Parts: sequence; C-alpha cells; structure tokens
Amino acid sequence: MNLRSFSAPTFTRRLGLLGLGLFVFAAQLVHAAEIRVITSGAFTEAYKQLVPMYEQASGNKVISAFGASVGNAPDSIPSRFARGEKFDLVILSEGGLEALMAEGKLVKGSRVDLARSQIGVAVRKGTPKPDISTVEALKKTLLEAKSIAYSASASGTYLSTELFPKLGVAEQMKVTAKRIMSERVGAVVARGDAELGFQQVSELIYFKELDFVGTLPDAVQQTIFFSSALVEGSQEQEAAKHLVRFLSSAAVAKLVRETGLDPASR
Repeated sequence: MNLRSFSAPTFTRRLGLLGLGLFVFAAQLVHAAEIRVITSGAFTEAYKQLVPMYEQASGNKVISAFGASVGNAPDSIPSRFARGEKFDLVILSEGGLEALMAEGKLVKGSRVDLARSQIGVAVRKGTPKPDISTVEALKKTLLEAKSIAYSASASGTYLSTELFPKLGVAEQMKVTAKRIMSERVGAVVARGDAELGFQQVSELIYFKELDFVGTLPDAVQQTIFFSSALVEGSQEQEAAKHLVRFLSSAAVAKLVRETGLDPASR
C-alpha cells in the first residue's frame, strides 16, 4: 500500500457537504484499500458523517462496525476482540483503548486522540427539565427521579462506580437507575421507559424525541478522550493511518464540534 500523506497531497477536492467548506486531501493509491473499523458510541455521529467524505476523496472503502467501549455485552468492542473479530482500526474511549493495548491487541504507540466528550442529561420532549446546574441540584434530581437510564459504556462506569457513591445516592440508584446494554440511552428515554437519561452528549443530542437538559456540573464532570489505535496484525495499517490523519485533522474540527464533541485537533 503506497499512500501519500495529507501533508503532501497530489490533489485536493473541496466538499461543500453541509456547507462546511471542508477541504479533503485525496491520496494517490496503487489500489483502493478496504479498512475495517470498529468505533464506540460517542464518536459515532461524527464518524458517520466523515467516512463518506473520506471514501469519496480517497477511493478507499471503510467497513464499519459499532460497539460499546467497555463491558461484556456481545456487541461491545472488548467482546468482539475476545472472539477474534478482525479489524484494522479501533476508535473508543481512552480507558477501553488502553486496556486493549495492555492485552497486546493494539499496536503500541499508535494511539491518536480524536475528540473529547462530556456526559449530558436528557428527558423526553415536553416533560419538565430538572435542575442539574450545581452538584446539590444534581443530587436532588437523582433522588427525586422515579427512573434513570445510563450507559453501559465508559460514562456509565463512571456514574455507577464514582459519581453515585460520591453523591451518596448509590443505594437508591440500585433501585431507580438501570444500566442500558446494547442500545442508546436516548432510545430508552424517548419511548418513556426512563425519566432521565445520562450518556455522552454526542449520543443524546440527535434524538428528536428528547429535550437536552445540559452537561453535568464541572465539579463532577468526566471528560473522556475518544482515540484511535491500529490493530495488531492488521493487513491495512498504512491505509488505516491515512484515515486517522483525516479524522484527526483540523479540516474536520468544525463538523466534529457540531456533533457534540470537542475536537482534539484544537
């Protein structure tokens, strides 16, 4: 695979998609590559918009899979690696990525940070928005909520193991809060199965059936990096690197920001 870097392009193409005025640098290929990527939820919306741009500009084809960053659900990224599914590139939360790196599943030193994400709260459209503006207000809201849904991924792990105990609500959360497996929290709240939903902002804001309440107070917020890494033994590592250069470039930062993330390229 002979790919030129974005710093020395053979030509550029302007993609006016969504009025971004985005410049995508195309690569000269000996042959088009198929890049197998698995990505976790928080980066999904940005990824779904960026991949078609990349494919159009590069001639490469990206074969995508999706799963939770952590956990043992059948479709989680750790579970899919454990049963031997093959990928060239993985995009997930920093904790999940470092765990796979420690297991020897990923190429050491290949981590590239793509975006930062924060945890947000949403309710079903038309229902009262609770006060989460301060830590005390958040605690009161948690205690008064009849049902709560939170992610089975990185943000949910933080809520259940750190935030709930810190606020002194862990025992009640065992009764009123539910960890959602293999589904977006927003879908659970949208159909009325939970009063409050907690998940990464980028995974909540696209549900038209929801009203976004806001992010957790700064004092108890968790900011998570979502990063990419090459998979050990992959046959398309050069092509995967090329895709990462695009996903992490300043040219796509505006779009990434519009999907509820803070681009790491800033």
